[in-house]
Amino acid sequence: MPASPSSSAAAPSLAELLAGCRRREPAAQWALYDRFVGPMMAVSQRYAPSVADAEDALQDAFVKVFQKLDEQREPGAFAGWVRRIVISTAIDAWHKRRLRRIDFDLDDAHHVPAPHASALDQLTVAEIKDLIDQLPAGCRVVMLLYTVEGYAHPEIAELLGISESGSKAHLTRARQRLSLLVQAANRERLPAPTASPATMPPAAPAAPFHPLTTLLFQ
Repeated sequence: MPASPSSSAAAPSLAELLAGCRRREPAAQWALYDRFVGPMMAVSQRYAPSVADAEDALQDAFVKVFQKLDEQREPGAFAGWVRRIVISTAIDAWHKRRLRRIDFDLDDAHHVPAPHASALDQLTVAEIKDLIDQLPAGCRVVMLLYTVEGYAHPEIAELLGISESGSKAHLTRARQRLSLLVQAANRERLPAPTASPATMPPAAPAAPFHPLTTLLFQ
């Protein structure tokens, strides 16, 4: 990676940064990296097998970004282009680790209705993320690629080296297991049936609900 500049100036526009990077100016390269490293680290951690792998994948991804800058000339599409490189590089690290093979039969997957909206409303965004992290690695990656990144099944299949029907099966299994996890999490939140209504404390307000939760089951 380029060395950090010794002094900072007024923040340039993305187009100005890209122009400087194409001229191989270290200050522009560092500023571009600094602008994207935070959100892209979060993306890398979502798909890499560990934090250390995510950090390594992010560095490798930015090397590719600087090498391929001439392939991307539209500043408005730049963030999405970088994100795809980061995802691809993080998944390469996931493949190399071979943590869990994505190998179940399509017949194993079957439709499970999404949890009722009221069940989802009781969980915070952090709790939903924790439940997603409990999914088998292959199912979790497919679900995130499909729902969060907006990849189609043919793209996911190519990225993960599986069949398109396998990608669909992983998504179905992920939704099935996540639905069961949501139901179990809500059962744990139910108050113990020992206190009488008169002694029960006031009901807590509903936990904040994120629209992404419903997208997971669409």
